[in-house]
Amino acid sequence: MVWSTDVVGAHHVPADGPVLLAANHTGIVDGPILHGVAPRPSHVLVKEEMFVGPVGWVLRAAGQIPVDREGGRSALVAALGVLRRGGLVGVFPEGNRGRGDATSARAGVTWLALNGHAPVVPVAVLGTRRTGESVNHVPGLRRRLHVEFGEPLVLERAPGTSGRAALVEANEAIRVALADLVDRAAARTGLALPTDDPNRERTR
Repeated sequence: MVWSTDVVGAHHVPADGPVLLAANHTGIVDGPILHGVAPRPSHVLVKEEMFVGPVGWVLRAAGQIPVDREGGRSALVAALGVLRRGGLVGVFPEGNRGRGDATSARAGVTWLALNGHAPVVPVAVLGTRRTGESVNHVPGLRRRLHVEFGEPLVLERAPGTSGRAALVEANEAIRVALADLVDRAAARTGLALPTDDPNRERTR
C-alpha cells in the first residue's frame, strides 16, 4: 500500500457469513482503504460519480456498488443481495465525507443489518484527511493511516417492537458504537479527526 497503514482488530470480522462493515468517513480514499484492508473480499458502497473512466472500471471490476444521489435504493438492494449470498458489505453510515465523528448516521446500514441478518462491525478510519484539506484530497505517500475494527454488533428486532422503532434503536446503537471506537482510536494513536467539514461549510 502507498500509505503507512496500521490495521488493528481485523480478527473481529467474522470469517464467513454475511457481515457489514460500518466505517466513519472523512476523505476520498476511505473506500479504497476499507476495501484494501478488509480481511475478506468486500463490496463497498461508493458514490456513483466515482464510476467514470479508469477509476470506474477498477471499481466495477472489484465488485464495488455505486450509490446514486436520489436515495440509493438500488444500491441497498444490490448490497442486500451480497449479504444474502453470505458476503461482506462496507458502508459509510454518515453518508458524506466530513469530520468522521459519527455524530449522525443514515438508516441504510441498519436496514441492511436487520434485513440481511448481518452483524455490524464498526471501523475507525483515521488519517486520510487532515484539517484544512479538501474532502477530495489524496494523502501523500507514506502518510500514517490507522484502521481499527471493533467488536461486531448483532442487531435484531425485539418481539412486539414496530419496524420503525427497531430501525431507530438499532441505528443509534451502530452510531454510538462507531463514535466510541473512533474516539478511542484517535486518543490512542494521536491521529486526530479533522475539525472542519468542507461539505457542510460550503452549503452555508
